Amino acid sequence: MTHSERLAELGLVLPAVAAPVAAYVPTSRTGDLVFTSGQLPFVDGSLPRTGRVGAEVDAEDAAADARQCALNGLAAVHAAVGIDNVVRVVKVVGFVASAAGFNGQPAVINGASDLLGEVFGEAGRHARSAVGVAELPLGAPVEVELIVEVR
Repeated sequence: MTHSERLAELGLVLPAVAAPVAAYVPTSRTGDLVFTSGQLPFVDGSLPRTGRVGAEVDAEDAAADARQCALNGLAAVHAAVGIDNVVRVVKVVGFVASAAGFNGQPAVINGASDLLGEVFGEAGRHARSAVGVAELPLGAPVEVELIVEVR
């Protein structure tokens, strides 16, 4: 089964690639690696929520946002090289806008990791960082970067 077929089986549709909000490009390729820029959880061009996790945003909603970030990252990869050319997910870096005392960043970024596992199976297993930060662009609660190997 191709990755495109798997996305369809899961009922997932890759969204349009989010327009950069500053001076960068959505992806950069070197050799057989594609790096995405940080992906915010845009849905139809807007953020579903803003704020810090552990204060204005609960961890479950933030995990759903991380899932959306990963889906947006896959859209950027697809626009660059085609989703069916992904060999494996190499690394995920997740940033969580965290209220003081919130230390559940790994569980939040599981939203992204779980989606990648659903889409790519064993090839979706990856190295990962989950980092708590004070603020993210546009007040987003989560931001995710992907590094994927492609053919």
